[in-house]
Amino acid sequence: MNETTPDPLEQLRERLSARPEGEVRTGTVVGFDEQRGVRVRLDGDDPQARRGTIPRHLLTWAAFEDPSEVVSLGKRITAEVQGVDERTGEVALSARACEDEALYRHLCRTRRGDVVTGTVAAVHGFGVFVRLDGEPAHPVHPGTGFVRVPELTWSPIDHPEEVVRPGQRVTGEVIDVDTYQGEVVVSLKALQEDPWDRLALGEGDVTEGPVTKVVPFGVFVRVGEAAEGLVHESCLGGRVVLEGQEMRVRILEIDRRLRRIRLAPAF
Repeated sequence: MNETTPDPLEQLRERLSARPEGEVRTGTVVGFDEQRGVRVRLDGDDPQARRGTIPRHLLTWAAFEDPSEVVSLGKRITAEVQGVDERTGEVALSARACEDEALYRHLCRTRRGDVVTGTVAAVHGFGVFVRLDGEPAHPVHPGTGFVRVPELTWSPIDHPEEVVRPGQRVTGEVIDVDTYQGEVVVSLKALQEDPWDRLALGEGDVTEGPVTKVVPFGVFVRVGEAAEGLVHESCLGGRVVLEGQEMRVRILEIDRRLRRIRLAPAF
């Protein structure tokens, strides 16, 4: 009877499938690596699949100089699987994700598609933090809810302050739950009507709207409620056009899939 030699690659794949991202694992701290962080021996029966590493930035929410200030050799630790190195089978872990039990429970019970309400806690150029109703305090951020700039509104904006202010009540749809950052990623525009659905204009139509932006390759003109189209510089014939100026344009092409409109002046 011939015995089939186990395929090392297939064995590795089986071990990787047993450690899906988002799974919570326990283990013991067995060492420190100045470059990579904390080494962990994961609990389990397979000696070849018990190696884990917690990068420095995923060890704790608190500030520290050296990982040994946070954990010691032999310490038992709980962490979330962030990924697995397909070459070595080493498991990348986040102890920070599980550090605040109340926060982790809050994130785990929140699902994509949930409608949530909260109060705007902070407005930045990169996005908006929202203190969601019923949430636990976040160890670092002013709220567990976070709205990325493109998810604030269908309308083009230069800064989130054009849409929301601290203290304002907002309602949105959960589009992601990010244990890496400890955030519930929310979209306000998901609950707003898409202005492109109301765009009644077609190719060949002539309309008028304000110039919203002047760029080196042309100008953008608002057509309809929130849609914008581009008049390429080659169509301007050397004319000087200023931001805010009303401009009469003809629609050359509408690409609804890419949400692009090509325009030409209708002087």
